[in-house]
Amino acid sequence: MKSNIITMKNRSRKRVQLFFSSIFICLLHLPFVFAKMKPKVAGTPPETSFVNMPVPNELMAAEEINPASSLIINSMYDSLKLASAGLSKQVFEYAMRGFDYLKSKGKIANQNIITIADFSKSSCKKRLFVIDLRNYKILFNTYVAHGMNSGQEFAKYFSNIPESNKSSLGFYQTSTTYQGKNGYSMHLTGLERGINDNAYNRDIVMHGAPYVSENLIQAQGFLGRSQGCPAVPQKQHKQIIDRIKNGTCLFIFGEDRNYFQRSVVVKSTMPLLAYK
Repeated sequence: MKSNIITMKNRSRKRVQLFFSSIFICLLHLPFVFAKMKPKVAGTPPETSFVNMPVPNELMAAEEINPASSLIINSMYDSLKLASAGLSKQVFEYAMRGFDYLKSKGKIANQNIITIADFSKSSCKKRLFVIDLRNYKILFNTYVAHGMNSGQEFAKYFSNIPESNKSSLGFYQTSTTYQGKNGYSMHLTGLERGINDNAYNRDIVMHGAPYVSENLIQAQGFLGRSQGCPAVPQKQHKQIIDRIKNGTCLFIFGEDRNYFQRSVVVKSTMPLLAYK
């Protein structure tokens, strides 16, 4: 009798063990089942700042260039409403990819702000954009002059040569301020060899100028021009300089194929962005 009871208990114990083993095996396989059922998602634009945002591995593998993925840049572009402000998405992407590359190389000390001067636009347009990357704000959107020998209404010719009175394209780091012949001004350090690295020796600086005004645009049909400096309106120059001085990134864009062929920054970070 006792042996029968023991046998029945053993059978019951085995059944219970078998039941829980089956449940455990099912639980192990559930993640794989849902993984097969779930469609792949490219990645959702982050809500946090681009500056400190790690990029998903899927995006990096797809881009195979640098961490500044198009999805994140597009999200920033839309959030900042740059289209309505007049900055093209292509120029913004050039700026952000180059900024990210220079940041990774330790060339940008202050990573919270980027300034973009779009010299492909008419000087009658507000083509200077100062952007707060940490707080997603356009701090300034105003006029900026190009060099007198770069063109009249549009900047078409660029140079790194002293006394050329032409603008230089590319990426810069803002530097220290000083009082000069144009009043409160800010030094610029060109970060692209052979393209704008003579900026400091050429005295290419940011300063205020009376010829950067809407009145002059109305009088002659285009903005006044500098000796190569990105001059800004006198009413705003102190506020702009104080906000971007000491190590932020400045990108001056222009429709110049020579720049895109020679720029190491462009070649290193933007091979998939075809310049039109």
